[in-house]
Amino acid sequence: MRLSEGVEWALHSCVVLASAPEGVSLPAGRLAEYHELPAAYLAKHLQALSRAGIVEPVPGRRGGYRLAQDPKDIKVSQIVSAIEGTGPAFVCTEVRQKGPAAPAPSGLRQACLIARVMWQAEQAWLQELNNWALADLAFAPGSEAYAKTRRWLLASKERTAPRPPPDGRSER
Repeated sequence: MRLSEGVEWALHSCVVLASAPEGVSLPAGRLAEYHELPAAYLAKHLQALSRAGIVEPVPGRRGGYRLAQDPKDIKVSQIVSAIEGTGPAFVCTEVRQKGPAAPAPSGLRQACLIARVMWQAEQAWLQELNNWALADLAFAPGSEAYAKTRRWLLASKERTAPRPPPDGRSER
């Protein structure tokens, strides 16, 4: 099985958003900049995450994206499903019904062993992804990446803070 690179991008972007201070949102372009990703493609993945209720768009000049749920409540499987879809990885086409070894119709009462093995493997994989929450990835004990991400986010917040107009008047 091969997952698209969008899954990796989405997972890392969600980790960055989980590290953000309360009330901070990040534009898609800033998230893309963090990992040097193509902004337009990352924006498509962020839209998929938004449709799945994992992130939410924040409108306005200082808008962007933020997590829509507590990182403890977002399972890795949800992020993967938002990007890859929820359909099965393996689809049995009953190829066994063709060729010289095709069983009699009475022998087709249950799925073949190949299909059962593939479905069991997929269920085990999904269960493992369900065992991990975004918080487990973002707040790993002693994570140097978390500390660096927090510093970057705080620096980003300062860079995007509204500046007073050049004539000294306040904005309305």
